[in-house]
Amino acid sequence: MKDYHERMARSEHKVTIQEIADMAGVSKSTVSRYLNQGYISEEKAARIRDVIHETGYKANFFAKRLKMKESKLVGVVLPRIDSVTVGKLLTGIGRVLEPRGYQGLLLSSQLSPEKELASIRSLAQQGVDGIIVDSIGITDRHVALAKALDVPVVFTGQQHPNVTWLKLDDYAAGRLMGAYLQQMGHTHAVFLGVNERDKAVGGERKRGFLDAFLAGREEDAGVRIDFVETGFDFLSAYNHGSMVEEKKDAGATVVVCATDNIALGVLRYFHERRIRVPEEISVTGFGGYDVSAVVYPALTTIQFDYDLVGMKTAQLLLHALGSEDAPAPELPLHLIERESVKKIGSDEALPRESFHSLA
Repeated sequence: MKDYHERMARSEHKVTIQEIADMAGVSKSTVSRYLNQGYISEEKAARIRDVIHETGYKANFFAKRLKMKESKLVGVVLPRIDSVTVGKLLTGIGRVLEPRGYQGLLLSSQLSPEKELASIRSLAQQGVDGIIVDSIGITDRHVALAKALDVPVVFTGQQHPNVTWLKLDDYAAGRLMGAYLQQMGHTHAVFLGVNERDKAVGGERKRGFLDAFLAGREEDAGVRIDFVETGFDFLSAYNHGSMVEEKKDAGATVVVCATDNIALGVLRYFHERRIRVPEEISVTGFGGYDVSAVVYPALTTIQFDYDLVGMKTAQLLLHALGSEDAPAPELPLHLIERESVKKIGSDEALPRESFHSLA
């Protein structure tokens, strides 16, 4: 690379996109996407960036970018790629941004706060018009970074009073489930949730359930909630199934899972051990994933409209860019009552599916 660069400098040769592609070991179209802020893998981007630095082409590229008033590029930071909710969130974002000529540049934090911050910095340096962050937790460092950047940053998934955010009401969702299970006669529940470092799912959702499930019967010694911590993924929930089974043997009649994905892991564990749901223990989730309607028994859950969350988050970013009115903040919640919950003291069969809404 060094010899090539010196030879080009001596001959005052103007480096072409094709030569950059050859040196980086990628196609010409990949280099063009990089230069126009389109999506390519981080590994290829790093190789192209190194070549541009070595050849001096980088200065020409940024000179071109400085002449543009806007890039029509929006950065999106995601906690993970292999997630049903992330897919629906991106669909909603795309519904709003694509008709307005914007393209998305996606980065994954892999559930790491440090990578989340690094991704925000990287996107800002690449000249995006704005950034959407599906955050795992908004810290003071996030706030300071968002305020220091000259592009708007909109957060979703979490909230903080000192940044622009839009998210589901996780506390209200927890309350809706807690009130429903109290109405169904359950007095001993297991809450299978994630670490409270995730303030929304790990904290607010659990507190909402706790408050509603105990409401009016806090002094009743027979009412009890056990907590078991798991990860977000199916396998982690499955591996914690033995702990949930111990709680069932101690009298728990329902396991409340912080997400549908966690509930699916528990249902699999119960199925393999011939533990009947809901006859021996009821199971609920949060999310309303499509698969939750086709598993057996069909899962009772709180349905979230992640597509709508994505759309409103994108609208909020456009508002920050000055091109659109702010969206209405309301995001509806729906309790979908299916076959995985039994009413205590009743052998009456539950309906295949019924809806209870909370706007």
